[in-house]
Amino acid sequence: MPKTDRAGTSRSASLTYAQAGVDIDAGAALVERIKPLAAATARPGTMAGLGGFGALFDLQAAGYDDPVLVAATDGVGTKLKLAIETKQLSTVGIDLVAMCVNDLVCQGAEPLFFLDYFATGKLAVPEAAQVVEGIAAGCRQARCALIGGETAEMPGLYAPGDFDLAGFAVGAMERGGALPRDVAAGDVLLGLGSSGVHSNGYSLVRRVVERAGLGWDAPCPFGPGPLGAALLEPTRIYVPAALAAIRAGGVHALAHITGGGLTENLPRVLPAGLAAEIDLTSWAMPPVFGWLQETGGIAQSDMLRTFNCGIGMVVVTGPAEADRLSAALTDAGETVMRIGTVTQGDGVRYRGMPG
Repeated sequence: MPKTDRAGTSRSASLTYAQAGVDIDAGAALVERIKPLAAATARPGTMAGLGGFGALFDLQAAGYDDPVLVAATDGVGTKLKLAIETKQLSTVGIDLVAMCVNDLVCQGAEPLFFLDYFATGKLAVPEAAQVVEGIAAGCRQARCALIGGETAEMPGLYAPGDFDLAGFAVGAMERGGALPRDVAAGDVLLGLGSSGVHSNGYSLVRRVVERAGLGWDAPCPFGPGPLGAALLEPTRIYVPAALAAIRAGGVHALAHITGGGLTENLPRVLPAGLAAEIDLTSWAMPPVFGWLQETGGIAQSDMLRTFNCGIGMVVVTGPAEADRLSAALTDAGETVMRIGTVTQGDGVRYRGMPG
């Protein structure tokens, strides 16, 4: 007779991967479920569907003669906690794509394809499928193909119900087309309106909500609907408008306003010896930021260094092209504001800062 432990389990009985907490069948079911989602994002250059050991993409079929590849990777941060706690998982995939492709286009590149990494302790196919549906929606907005990914089930590493996301975007541009270029004193800064908090600063957002004593299902104090849903508004994807502006000519630089806000991100595209001077009275800060600042008692300088404060992307252009590019960006669906200029100096200076 085989010996048994105190739980009554035979010591010689075989263990399975499923008993260890990893369900291979669930992973296979998820792949089958998301294949149509990935297929719907196909674009010129896409060569194969999901399921292989690697994903293929044909740059020549995408229309490039002498391409330079550009890659970017990012995540969604602690905004995921909000999505998990509210069980609203349909939009964080859009955030994931946006954080990667908005960075790519700042280099002057067209996003071509995207891969995702989804990690969890116990794979729940319906919930994971919602996340991937959002990723596919973001890829369609960015006009790039979802050509692969990885689902990792790691029991013991994540708390029940938790998961993490990472995204990887690859784009291309013709050699010599890289941004930034030709940035000079006197250039104009065009701000493109954000859709909300986007995907940065949520550790502070969650602390502010905690201080206010509100639940995610409480009425939103700065707009319609529940608070959680309002704060899950996905990151705006600027790719189509930014590419249209680049192809129209006259774009000197693009800056994606993410963690670090205007204060930290604008200097990344300015040559040494040049600064950005921004007029804070040139746009109205969206209500969500006013509520966060007032409720959290956050200093204006910290707001500008943490959140996008209503400006999700900045286009740098010469004064002679500013009106033309502003019109082109508006035609592409963006809300455009002339927020400042490039000057001599370093860093970012603000005018209209409350005393």
